[in-house]
Amino acid sequence: MTTPFPFTAVVGQDDLRLALLLNAVSPAVGGVLVRGEKGTAKSTAVRALSALMPGVDVVSGCRFSCDPAGPDPACPDGPHEPGAFESRPARMVELPVGASEDRLVGALDIERALAEGVKAFEPGLLADAHRGILYVDEVNLLHDHLVDLLLDAAAMGASYVEREGVSVRHAARFLLVGTMNPEEGELRPQLLDRFGLTVEVAASREPDQRVEVVRRRLAYDDDPDGFAQRWAGEESAVRARIVAARELLPSVRLGDGALRQIAATCAAFEVDGMRADIVMARTATALAAWAGRTEVLAEDVRQAALLALPHRRRRNPFDAPGLDEDKLDETLEEFGGQDGDGDDDPDPDPDGPGGGGQPPQDGPDDDSPAGDVPAQGEPSQDGQAPAAQGGGEQSPVRAAEPFRTKVLSVPGLGEGAAGRRSRARTEHGRTTGSRRPRGALTKLHLAATVRAAAPHQRARGRSGRGLVVRRDDLRQATREGREGNLVLFVVDASGSMAARQRMSAVKGAVLSLLLDAYQRRDKVGLVTFRGSAAEVALPPTSSVDAAAARLESLPTGGRTPLAAGLLRAHDVLRVERLRDAARRPLVVVVTDGRATGGPEPVALAGRAARLFAADGVASVVVDCEAGPVRLGLAGQLAGELGGTAVTLDELRADSIAGLVRDVQGTSRRAA
Repeated sequence: MTTPFPFTAVVGQDDLRLALLLNAVSPAVGGVLVRGEKGTAKSTAVRALSALMPGVDVVSGCRFSCDPAGPDPACPDGPHEPGAFESRPARMVELPVGASEDRLVGALDIERALAEGVKAFEPGLLADAHRGILYVDEVNLLHDHLVDLLLDAAAMGASYVEREGVSVRHAARFLLVGTMNPEEGELRPQLLDRFGLTVEVAASREPDQRVEVVRRRLAYDDDPDGFAQRWAGEESAVRARIVAARELLPSVRLGDGALRQIAATCAAFEVDGMRADIVMARTATALAAWAGRTEVLAEDVRQAALLALPHRRRRNPFDAPGLDEDKLDETLEEFGGQDGDGDDDPDPDPDGPGGGGQPPQDGPDDDSPAGDVPAQGEPSQDGQAPAAQGGGEQSPVRAAEPFRTKVLSVPGLGEGAAGRRSRARTEHGRTTGSRRPRGALTKLHLAATVRAAAPHQRARGRSGRGLVVRRDDLRQATREGREGNLVLFVVDASGSMAARQRMSAVKGAVLSLLLDAYQRRDKVGLVTFRGSAAEVALPPTSSVDAAAARLESLPTGGRTPLAAGLLRAHDVLRVERLRDAARRPLVVVVTDGRATGGPEPVALAGRAARLFAADGVASVVVDCEAGPVRLGLAGQLAGELGGTAVTLDELRADSIAGLVRDVQGTSRRAA
């Protein structure tokens, strides 16, 4: 077994280490979500924590790690007789991104349940993680239904498996840690709220600290055992401090004054629901225990707010998480000084990561805009020269307010990643039929199974009331739900779109579609064209935030190379089809339909558009033409694409054009 990197040898990242240690002291805090760029020791710190966790006593032979001092009366391996037990280290279980539901919660042997009436249950990762750590790397890439199951188990301390009337329950209390890179997509706000604490991590910009990181890593790679031995003393001290804090935790007093500060802080920052108040209370109590105190102080409340509130303040996916620390201090001062909790000990505890009250050193500012956008009349900041033809380049304009859009869906029945846009065969959804299982049975179609077994009962010698079921009788339920698509935006940024009011409306429409894509769990990409060429402003990604930032800083001007934009988009789809063949694309072309520049620009654009029609790619053209005289060029482009055209007004969900518009392609894929 590989020797883990010592937790105390991690350089910097005080907030990350403090959040992990607080959950080790009090798992009721609710886990940690670690957000940050790649290469910032997120996974290293989490894996190192497992070596600091105190060992656990378990009932001998119990697959569910029951505590011999108080075994679970409903344990599937029970009832447990008092006596034999064994001690082992606390486990750290990793949940891979591609895990199935059965691997997470466990699986029932449906065949034995039907034929023999027994609950043959194979435990999953939730059972393995009981009384230990459950680590989910890239949690933002995990399927939503798995995240829901995971967080429900963490909140209730138990896992439930229900299949066709057969039910199994077992204890599942663990320290939940998730890591993610926001560039690869965000978690839904409802799921963000279920994590107790969130920490933003970033690589240090201090040369001396970066040198120390490299020095320690090289030393560890050369001799992992020797390096770990050099840090054994520090590791032992932190482990002993965790044990002492756990023992002290029940004695910590959370006074009325601290409770008022917690409630006032959550109200001042307008967080939804009451989970934030509860998490802050538990975190402040754990901070006091970690500092060796039995009284919660104002500094504990402040640190708890910095860890528990930033991710709960997002109102939409384009809001950056963060907290206004000046406002936080004003609120604590206004409601402090009561019940002896306000100013008893203004100096933070100097021991340990974060000092028990150290505010974060890094992290985004809540007041920062999504992108630095020049005001009207200011010069462009991207350093590009004005276009040689068709007028000079104009500085970016801000997008208009987003609105709720119509549902644009891909026709036919897909089999892509789970989402909320187009119809697809999925593991979850309404049952539409049955089939013979391919591999392990996961979703039993009970009626079809009974129909398959019924004609053979006499031949099988049935004598009692029970049904004689064999493996060949089992039928898998086929289900229909929704999938996420690749929504590729092809945006006209030429001079014909450069009127500031119109471009603001266009950006507002694309921003609205991006928000819709976020809610429907799509991947998005952005291709823009202007001047004499097109560029991939954003390759296909799950990060809608990144697409919004690129859109906000998009300058306009020059001629309209429509054909170049379409050809570049076609290349993007070709490459993406090799990477993710199951995810069906939806191309959204935002333009007034004009094509200028080069020989025969209109004919060339038509030929490029027909490539999409030949491939059966679903498409929609958002017609941005304005003015009393309209040429209808966007409608003609939609015809060449084999799609449909909508105006900016028709794109709104509350317009009278209808509630849902399916994108029509020249060829539909067979269901």
